[in-house]
Amino acid sequence: QVQLVESGGGLVQAGGSLRLSCAASGSIFSINAMGWYRQAPGKERELVATITSGGSTNYAEAVKGRFTISRDNAKNTVYLQMNSLEPEDTAVYYCYARLRRDWTLVYYDYWGQGTQVTVSS
Repeated sequence: QVQLVESGGGLVQAGGSLRLSCAASGSIFSINAMGWYRQAPGKERELVATITSGGSTNYAEAVKGRFTISRDNAKNTVYLQMNSLEPEDTAVYYCYARLRRDWTLVYYDYWGQGTQVTVSS
């Protein structure tokens, strides 16, 4: 079994910063992509940022220049540094990982339980 455990959410004023962490554990052979998605009330889940095992990153336009995704492959951990937060960033943030559980070329998608980020104006 595989688990993704997130931490670092909370309440912050507009203009502030937060750092999210997500550690993957369990039956993991290798991790391809990791990333963060978010879901605001009444809206669909949307991509925030992703990072490959080689370090290539992809960001949603709404967070470019404010958020930075990084990864520690040795710890199977992904981070999201969020600066200049805006009330529109308020959402539940979900960690994501695409990984292999063994030597076969079969990939599985896993999600964390979500962590609340609230930005007050």
